[in-house]
Amino acid sequence: MKIATAAYPMDMLADWDAYVHKLGTWVAEAAGQGAQLLVFPEYGAMELATLAGAATAADLEASLHAVSDLVPAADALHADLAARHGVHILAASAPVFDAAISARPVNRARLFTPGGAMGAQDKQIMTRFEREDWNVVGGGPLQVFDTALGRIGILICYDSEYPLLGHALREAELLLVPSCTEALAGYSRVRIGAMARALEQQCVSIMSSTVGLCDWSEAVDTNSGRGGVFGPPDRGFPATGVLAEGVLDQPGWTYATLDLDAIARVRDDGGVLNRSHWTDQSGRDGPAVLRALR
Repeated sequence: MKIATAAYPMDMLADWDAYVHKLGTWVAEAAGQGAQLLVFPEYGAMELATLAGAATAADLEASLHAVSDLVPAADALHADLAARHGVHILAASAPVFDAAISARPVNRARLFTPGGAMGAQDKQIMTRFEREDWNVVGGGPLQVFDTALGRIGILICYDSEYPLLGHALREAELLLVPSCTEALAGYSRVRIGAMARALEQQCVSIMSSTVGLCDWSEAVDTNSGRGGVFGPPDRGFPATGVLAEGVLDQPGWTYATLDLDAIARVRDDGGVLNRSHWTDQSGRDGPAVLRALR
């Protein structure tokens, strides 16, 4: 299986057709390289706010509503591209107002299959900016999607930094980690989280990033990152755990070829068995004994 993960720049869009052309070009490029799974980043959909004008895009609250209103149209476009090119696509996540969950928006990623199915995954844990400034809230529960490409879980950005969330998705063979980080420190935190989850659950994590400056938005004004594909540093995988990485802050696709059988083999007979030995932590999660050594 070939995977494409994006370092994605957001643009000031002139009109809806500009977005259709941009997204179509990105998908066609990856599909043309033989990719079967395309991963776009967290909050990459914020560029849709520019279709409502610069003032709306610059306003934290107004931009949430502007993007949420366009998600159904964006979903239809992604579904069409997935079917036309015969690929699975994780769409860039977007703020979505879902009255069944909350009066405030959730941060939602959507996974499209070439057969027309769609699955949605909401972010679980909000960053300080999301909760203190933007009032975006945690959404629906974690899910594992059983697809033709294997079992897929999604940990949106900050969620990847929490081991128990990764363990909740332990049946997944692929963990998709769409991210939006403004600086190298934030990118590094998510990269470390994605690599740690691949180590713990003996799976492959696939990180995508927003990149570049968006001076039209207070929410996504600066972006730093790159695409990356990580596995457990064990039998059948690189000793570093890095299967592929793009160039920091350079837009474009990063590609990697995966063998799902390698995941099954390392889970069954790896040099270490982190996933199987997870329960050995039981009873050891209390506070450590404080012992004076003075």
